[in-house]
Amino acid sequence: MDLYNSEDRLKIFPEKRIPLREEVAKEAKRGERVPELSSTTNDVQKEVEELARYYGLEDDKELEGEVEEGTVLRSGISEYQSVPSSLRPHIMSKRIEEKDWQYLEEEADEEDDRFPMWGSQGQYHELREAYRYTRGRSSEEYECYVIPEEEDEEEAADVFCVTCKIPIRAFDNLFGEHKEHEVTQLNTAAENAREEIHKNMFKLEEQIIQMENFASHLEEVFITIEENFGRQEQNFELHYNEVLETLAQKYEEKMQALGEKKREKIEALYGQLVSCGENLDTCKELMETIEEICHEEKIEFIKDAVTMADRLGEFLKTKTDIELSTQPDFEDQTIDFSDIEQLMDSINAIPAPCAPVINTQTPNSATGTSVKVCWSLFSDDTVESYQLSYKPVSDGAPSEEQKEFTVNVKESHYSVVNLVPNTQYEFWVTASNSTGISPLSERAVYVTAPSPPIIKSKEILSCEHAALVRWESGNMNPVDSYIIELSKVDSEEPGNVVTESIVGIPTCESLIQLQPGESYLVYVRAINVGGPSERSEPATIHTIGTYFYLNKDTSHPLLSISEDGFTIVRGEGENSASEPRDSDTKFTRSVAVMGSLIPIKGQHYWEVEVDEQMDYKVGVAYEDINSQGDLGADSSSWCMSHTFISSRHKYEFLHNGITPEIQITVPPKKIGILLDYDYYRLSFFNVDIAQHLYTFSYPFQHFVQPCFSLEKPGLLRVCNGISMPTFATLF
Repeated sequence: MDLYNSEDRLKIFPEKRIPLREEVAKEAKRGERVPELSSTTNDVQKEVEELARYYGLEDDKELEGEVEEGTVLRSGISEYQSVPSSLRPHIMSKRIEEKDWQYLEEEADEEDDRFPMWGSQGQYHELREAYRYTRGRSSEEYECYVIPEEEDEEEAADVFCVTCKIPIRAFDNLFGEHKEHEVTQLNTAAENAREEIHKNMFKLEEQIIQMENFASHLEEVFITIEENFGRQEQNFELHYNEVLETLAQKYEEKMQALGEKKREKIEALYGQLVSCGENLDTCKELMETIEEICHEEKIEFIKDAVTMADRLGEFLKTKTDIELSTQPDFEDQTIDFSDIEQLMDSINAIPAPCAPVINTQTPNSATGTSVKVCWSLFSDDTVESYQLSYKPVSDGAPSEEQKEFTVNVKESHYSVVNLVPNTQYEFWVTASNSTGISPLSERAVYVTAPSPPIIKSKEILSCEHAALVRWESGNMNPVDSYIIELSKVDSEEPGNVVTESIVGIPTCESLIQLQPGESYLVYVRAINVGGPSERSEPATIHTIGTYFYLNKDTSHPLLSISEDGFTIVRGEGENSASEPRDSDTKFTRSVAVMGSLIPIKGQHYWEVEVDEQMDYKVGVAYEDINSQGDLGADSSSWCMSHTFISSRHKYEFLHNGITPEIQITVPPKKIGILLDYDYYRLSFFNVDIAQHLYTFSYPFQHFVQPCFSLEKPGLLRVCNGISMPTFATLF
């Protein structure tokens, strides 16, 4: 039955209000008639009691004494109805659980006949909310919480509306206001929100790190400002103290000179004053003497007057200096402050910078033709430009004959270009400003990255699970190490995407492990302190089978190797001019050639195409085989020998000159050779009929290399890089 939209909903409670216990008690106290409960009320009481037993409410001690006529649930309905209708949907008890009403709704669906009193949809919701309210009242503190209506919706939500960004019920997506909106599962939406939050957290963490770094930088700037201020303060104090000392010295000198002038003037005036006083005393004495003579008798007067006249005449003849010997005024003194001005100017002048310090070269700071040079200064130096000079270094030491190059730069770093790969250069720098140029810095040596190595494609040896790669450095100066980069060759679209790198290779060869049945492009880079070189030209490696080349340096002069490197030819004529020499070939007696050394453990297989009427030897030998002997004549080689004499085939399997007696009925046209390092075996097969011919069982002390010999004119064709046949694997 549809509990929400059906018109035939069950009615749990009658529409008639049932009096509560408190009301009945009050009416009884007043002596009024207490209305009797109807049969419907009794039915309701039974049903509610049954519900209480079903949900365990009869065990709640707080409800004891309240389940009378009307029941606790009915009391809850009355109190719930007394709340304003606008607040009813928001009342929710802390103790009520959603699962209780799920059980109630299931019970209503399964046992329709048990509840014949279900009312309208509104009554159903009132019952539900009243039940929640009543259960809430049964708690110890009678706590209720007013929460937004959306929380009820979220409790019932089972999907998330992506369009509206809110949880909704699936019913609303099918028939409600969220119809045709994009929805997703709540778990998916929560996971997406969690991922978004994590992303934002990571962004916040990065921003926090940036802000912390910036704050640290600001602190460093603050410290630098304080240090610069202290140095500038000391500089000013030093200069001003020097100015004050100079001024004090000039003051003392001028005051001393002025005192000398004063003393000279006073001494001159004092001497003039003494002379004037002496003359004045003489005049007074003469006046007194004249007065005394005037009072004498005539005869005495005449005698004394003549004497006084002579004396007075002589005195009057003496010239009295009445002009000042010096003036009281002092001349204006001109003070030379040029040195003071120079000192004052030096306070505001920018000092010439100190010598810069070139930093040591950082790894990966160079290419084959360029290098980045960095240097630093003292923090209080003011620099307008730098002059960077450099020149190549020969034999690891500075050379006076090398041409120097100079560039002017503004920053404290510069990338020098157009250089030679894997070459050392020495650099030095000066700083300049308006005051002058700094001294030269110490010289630092930088090195450019190496040139790309050159892979020796003809010396590559490979098998099903490994390959030996050799290369040339291509550099005059030594390098630190090498890197091998591998790229699988796609049958549809060859590419150069690096799938594996092998680093730290010290020499110009490396044995690398590979996957069987693949084709690879191999590149090599050289590395020094400046950085890695460019890639070398690629070489192709196949791991289908053992792959080696014939070593022309070991070939007898009577043999010639084809351009493909796998066909051995001996002509009809004997060329005496091509006699073997020790300096030209390894073999002087046996007309043979060696293949590449096979330094890889495991099994190796190759085939040799032969002519039935040729005289040949095929097998393996140590690298230090005796060049004066024949193949198979000593303990350093193992081979299969064929001699054709008068329509008769003679086959021998030689080691230390010893051969077993073996008869081969079907002459092989293609010989298969299986070298097994693990089980110390060297086996020979007739490939055309899958026949095993012979096996040497010998513990090889060293790695071996294939060997081939033609005793008469003819040719051999070596087939390598092929898969091992089944008959060889089963042997």
